Amino acid sequence: MLLTMSLTSSLNSLTLSTPFLHGTTQLSHLSKPTSSLSLRPMKPFTFLPPIRAMKSMQGKVVCATSDKTVAVEVTRLAPHPKYKRRVRKKKKYQAHDPENQFKVGDLVQLEKSRPISKTKSFLAVPVPARKKKEKKEGEEGGVGSQELGIPLESQQELQA
Repeated sequence: MLLTMSLTSSLNSLTLSTPFLHGTTQLSHLSKPTSSLSLRPMKPFTFLPPIRAMKSMQGKVVCATSDKTVAVEVTRLAPHPKYKRRVRKKKKYQAHDPENQFKVGDLVQLEKSRPISKTKSFLAVPVPARKKKEKKEGEEGGVGSQELGIPLESQQELQA
């Protein structure tokens, strides 16, 4: 007992030069094993919603037989797990089509929405048509008559 009293008094009189203690921490805190969580004050829990990368996708309608529902096939490129080459991955989604306006083969955009049924949580939206490059006058798909200066057979029959 006397020995422990002398040890504690000698330890209290020592000034420790470590940056951790600075001589201000009580000896009772160091002798008890405590978890690091109990020393910190508890912060209020703040909820951050998860960030979803894909809010909308584009795909082609493959089935439009159901009422107010279309099946849309979305194709994306993903790296192959072993060979790292980009491979086409296809997945079918059910989307809500309230006016039954889409036919098979139409290009649609899928917008994320609240779940409409067990399998439907997307809304089908029409994709605006792309602007096609306008061909210059006299430019045709094949070998043009302008390049050689000789009319094509089909044009000769029309002229005769």
